[in-house]
Amino acid sequence: RKMTVFWCSILVILNFFFPQSDRSVMATSPPADVIVHPLSAGPLVINTWNFLQANLKAWQVLETGGSILDSIEEGCTVCEELQCDGTVGYGGSPDETGETTLDAMIMDGNNLNVGAVGCLRYIKPAMRVARKVLDHTKHTLLVGEKATQFAESFGFKRENLSTEESIQKWKNWKEQGCQPNFWLNMSPDPSTQCGPYNPQDIKKTEDKKIEWGRYNHDTIGMIGIDSQGNIAAGTSTNGAIHKIPGRVGDSPIPGAGAYADSEVGAAAATGDGDVMMRLLPSLIAVEAMRSGATPMEAAHKAIERVSRKYPDFMGAVIAMDKSGEIGAACSGIDEFPFIVSTPGNPGEVRRVTCIKK
Repeated sequence: RKMTVFWCSILVILNFFFPQSDRSVMATSPPADVIVHPLSAGPLVINTWNFLQANLKAWQVLETGGSILDSIEEGCTVCEELQCDGTVGYGGSPDETGETTLDAMIMDGNNLNVGAVGCLRYIKPAMRVARKVLDHTKHTLLVGEKATQFAESFGFKRENLSTEESIQKWKNWKEQGCQPNFWLNMSPDPSTQCGPYNPQDIKKTEDKKIEWGRYNHDTIGMIGIDSQGNIAAGTSTNGAIHKIPGRVGDSPIPGAGAYADSEVGAAAATGDGDVMMRLLPSLIAVEAMRSGATPMEAAHKAIERVSRKYPDFMGAVIAMDKSGEIGAACSGIDEFPFIVSTPGNPGEVRRVTCIKK
């Protein structure tokens, strides 16, 4: 009887200080800046930018019983075929010689295996070639003409990746004195005219900045989780416009373009690839979540780390943990759109306000 009175007293005190309605809110409401998708509700797919058709295709694969790796592959392939924003797939971002080359990567979060291609020439479905690297080799990254030969050995067709539009962009750039470009400390002065160049010892303290943006250099980064908790990530891009031939960006580099670990979550980044390769923002985000950060906190940490070293950085990070909670952060633009598909709500466009300088 004394125990009954004791517990009744405890319940009275709890009801006085924490009414039932308040306790319900406390138990179910996330912080205002955190987006939650409970894993028990089903799978999840997220991608950078407003690439809706790519996301819907990835979601369709998951809904019809496909694996998360198949989902990522198919979603990114759609973006390649649609030439999303001219920055993914063939016919975009010509290099200094007018040629378009492709980078792509896919990562299995269960075993951390990666398949990637860089500076891929003459093969349109770069993501599918990356998947072959993942499934049929012990390697992580194949590049250049030898990657093309690898693709041909699997029956992929050699094709010209240039289009009338991409060739015209290259011609216009040549007519404008090859501005902007990526050369430094060369003669003649690369900030005023085209090459060929020769190296010079005098280092310039000021150079023209490359204006980064959605339509002159970007990536589809896609991350997802299925109902069994398998996590994967993928990227695809045609890289930086007017790049020096042979350049490989961040997209096929694990930890830079994307990273996935089924024990923790996944992240993908978009923006200035040469900068992101130096700081590995996707890996930073995943490791932050491993240490207890929410996906929103992890994405902010990754962006802040890059921006601290490079204040003019333009880019964004999306992140997702193994429970299905997601977040995003960005810098150098006003806001960043991304697409989220969840059960009953496929293809939702969400936006995040970017970190101010």
